[in-house]
Amino acid sequence: MEKMETLKKLRANVGQLSTITMRRLEQSLPWYRRLSSDERSALGLVAQNGIAAFVSWYEKPSSPSWILSDVFGTAPAELTRSISLQKALQLIRVVVEVVEDQAPVIAPEANQPELREAVLRYSREVAFAAADVYARAAESRGSWDTRMEALIVDAILRGENTDALRSRIAALGWKAQERFTVMVGNSPSEPSASYVSEMRRLAGRFADDALVGIQGDRLILILGGVQDRDTAYIKLSEMFAPGPVVYGPEAGSLLEASSSAQSAFAGLTAAKAWPAAPRPVAADDLLPERVISGDDAARRSLVKNIYRPLVAASNGLVETLGTYLELGHSLEATARELFVHANTVRYRLKRVCDVTGWDPLLPREAFVLHAAMVVGRLSAPPRAAAERHQSRSTP
Repeated sequence: MEKMETLKKLRANVGQLSTITMRRLEQSLPWYRRLSSDERSALGLVAQNGIAAFVSWYEKPSSPSWILSDVFGTAPAELTRSISLQKALQLIRVVVEVVEDQAPVIAPEANQPELREAVLRYSREVAFAAADVYARAAESRGSWDTRMEALIVDAILRGENTDALRSRIAALGWKAQERFTVMVGNSPSEPSASYVSEMRRLAGRFADDALVGIQGDRLILILGGVQDRDTAYIKLSEMFAPGPVVYGPEAGSLLEASSSAQSAFAGLTAAKAWPAAPRPVAADDLLPERVISGDDAARRSLVKNIYRPLVAASNGLVETLGTYLELGHSLEATARELFVHANTVRYRLKRVCDVTGWDPLLPREAFVLHAAMVVGRLSAPPRAAAERHQSRSTP
């Protein structure tokens, strides 16, 4: 009988409890006052729904499953964008305190302990419901971020440079402004969400930002602001499945990273031609294999960065290097063929290293230089400006 009387007073005082709750929120929660009017309205509606739902729950406390929809209604999205879970629980606490403070007005003295106990049990249910709301929102954001990340990785690989890509990059919170590179290799047969999270966590130790993409059996890692590149590449390569891991050259911006990705993928295709390649290996260290596999970008790189600088340096560097390579890397045989002293050959080969960055005395680097000499001789030499002008003026 006393419970029915309490329930009747609760129903009669729902409006007053809501008014007191809104006033208490303004007074006791500074962050609530800083919210926009729309946000305060959404949160105020949650508080009012909470009080109204408590009245129904007090009547039938055995069925709490409806709390999530009755209290939060359409507010979860607004709630999770406006405040943190901690603040949501502070809001619930205020509602509980208001009902407890009004217990002497609502319930007879003999029934007040029961009312307070009911309030505490109800607040527990609402707290669990709030946690569920935030968990679902976090899962939704995680799925959205994953889809957005996949779109960005795909756009970068295709060389897309649009406002939509820039907007997506900004939405994902990318902050790095320099030192961009792409690593590619084999992905695990069945990569899990925890594997991708672990890859992101490890990448975060060596780079300012990272994007992870899995396309079929390929794992793509786009890094921005890489610190200590040698250590970073070695540690990150351990997360790839067995097989070669190739990283492209650094790009100046994230939107230019497609060239790094193209070089890395070309290197991954050609890496099997160099069984002794280190893991990871730079795409530029695979230039000869890439040329043989049909990569035109690698051919142009060898001509531009090795052959033409050697031709421009003159002083017999091209002739000396060519002879040295053709005679089995013998200094003495090269000296006899060119009618110079062996020390002259050594000096010229050192100049080759200075000009190109590749040392002909090291077998692997000599192979790169040999490939550059071959493709350089096959490439059409650029005609001088005067010759081009003469050809245009000739009738």
